[in-house]
Amino acid sequence: MDKEKTCCFTGHRPDKLPWGTDESDPRCQRLKRSLGRAVEEAYVSGIRRFITGMARGGDLYFAEAVLALRESEPDITLECARPCETQSDSWPATEKARYQSILDRCDLETLVQHHYDRFCMMRRNQYMVDRSSKLIAVYNGVPKGGTYQTLLYAMKRGLAIHTIDLEDFCQ
Repeated sequence: MDKEKTCCFTGHRPDKLPWGTDESDPRCQRLKRSLGRAVEEAYVSGIRRFITGMARGGDLYFAEAVLALRESEPDITLECARPCETQSDSWPATEKARYQSILDRCDLETLVQHHYDRFCMMRRNQYMVDRSSKLIAVYNGVPKGGTYQTLLYAMKRGLAIHTIDLEDFCQ
């Protein structure tokens, strides 16, 4: 694995997105297009490997954008870094199916640890950042939570950061 050619993602779950789970909302559609452009720009800059943490919301949007680009750029690889075996157990059935569909199409699935504990998401985020040179973030500007902590860790590790400001999609 070439860290210089690897990009990971951090972003919010549906409870922090202005449209929640309504992906037909025009703001969500705009965000997905923006995320697709960010993935394309990363590819053009030399990124070939993308890592997603597989959480609901932004992580799944990112994975789907990578898979869409891979249809025309077959040298792209998608790694799904799962924090624990039970990540999707409590999700709605449609989200579980979406999660499994992404896992079925990814190039590499990494299980960071077997069992859930309160630090497994943080370990997953650090795993992704430690193996990347670039981070794409969908961030609402609030200085707390996993997305914020991942951004801070990526800054400390010297990653190039492309931030998509969630506030731009609130109108």
